[in-house]
Amino acid sequence: PPSSQYFFGTDELGRDIFSRVLYGTRISLNTALLAVGLALLIGIPLGAIAGSIGGYIDEIIMRITDIFLSFPPLLLAIAISSILGPSLQNAMLAIAISWWPWYTRLIRGQAISLKERQFVKAAEAIGTSPIKIIFSHIVPNCISPVIVQASMDMGGVILTIASLSFLGLGVQPPMPSWGMMVNDGFRSIGSRDSGYLVILPSLCISFTVLAFNLLGNGLRD
Repeated sequence: PPSSQYFFGTDELGRDIFSRVLYGTRISLNTALLAVGLALLIGIPLGAIAGSIGGYIDEIIMRITDIFLSFPPLLLAIAISSILGPSLQNAMLAIAISWWPWYTRLIRGQAISLKERQFVKAAEAIGTSPIKIIFSHIVPNCISPVIVQASMDMGGVILTIASLSFLGLGVQPPMPSWGMMVNDGFRSIGSRDSGYLVILPSLCISFTVLAFNLLGNGLRD
């Protein structure tokens, strides 16, 4: 159990929980940043094109978006990870595929509003190409709400990564992750004084998710 020598105690194999939590922090944060970044790379261009051009292109993109939005992100990530196979890279890809529609819908709404502004009309009047207008004038002015949304989504993505790892679909042994550590502790919960194996990694997940939610709220305010 936890002591002055081992702050968080050790697991059933004698490994230091504190060291594994610290290493798992790096994995969770890096994976969440990459997953959110990949979702932004997919969602921002599609949303900007749909909102700026409109017509049948908008209809096609938004109907595809609605199909993805009809599934809960965690359930969709679990399904995609099961199909691709258990690994950290596949879990990150599954999360990105589950999250991009939210950014597409957000950017589309912003683009519809911005395309009627005077600076966009001025760019059209001097013959600027539609693609350059989208990515040089509309997208940069949509970034502020996207940053707020992405910072708030980081908490949900970290929770999803932990859930996938808990189910064995994310980080694979011997690489430590918070979700897998909770799973290992859950399987040992019947032994004496083993509650810390579940509680301590769970607290790390909870505090990190709370921190990113507070960050998102602060940026929004």
